[in-house]
Amino acid sequence: METTSRAVAQAPATEGEQQVPSARRTVDGYLLAPFPWYGLDEAFTGPRWLMQVGTAADGAVEHGSIGHGDGPSVRHEGTEDKEKFAVAVTVAANPSRRSADGTGLLEATSVSSAAWLAGVGLLSFTWPGQMDHSLRDDWLDQQTETAWALADDLAGPAWSTLSLPVDGVPTPFHYRESEFGWVLAGSTQEGVHVGAYGRGMSAYGLGFAMIKDISAYA
Repeated sequence: METTSRAVAQAPATEGEQQVPSARRTVDGYLLAPFPWYGLDEAFTGPRWLMQVGTAADGAVEHGSIGHGDGPSVRHEGTEDKEKFAVAVTVAANPSRRSADGTGLLEATSVSSAAWLAGVGLLSFTWPGQMDHSLRDDWLDQQTETAWALADDLAGPAWSTLSLPVDGVPTPFHYRESEFGWVLAGSTQEGVHVGAYGRGMSAYGLGFAMIKDISAYA
């Protein structure tokens, strides 16, 4: 699959840790991106917060996440129905290209890149009920590989098609649900791919729009 390196995916939260809300997160990395950022459109009136950006080996910003709704913590038994959040992941649409030092090729990005990053993002806030702490790392590794395989097969039976507005234009997305939440991914007319994941908020009522001023999130 043509996608960004798995090493730049969002780091999982530890038990009991809450990674957001990100008024405390710096906007600096977002301002360095040469592409536009996307979040939920104006129909969403709840809290919005920065999460983190992912960079290539040469330091170039390749993707990042914007959170909406409740600041999610790792899902524990009895809390899954309380948190309502959606996270939008913007991924630069890059073809295969030479690295800054000219010594090799950087991997291309695609809708599958957005689908995989969204899938891993959802896993980072997931802790199956009754699972022992010592087993979660093994479970997370296994589920991450599954998310990778699913993202590599967007035409497969695990995915359905969902049309959502992006900058007011109906846009097709690949969509799947699991017991942990939902994941979707598509492309925009502005040269980026958009992934999203969430729990407690229905994906069917969402819309996405370019963020006009990301510095307002600082």
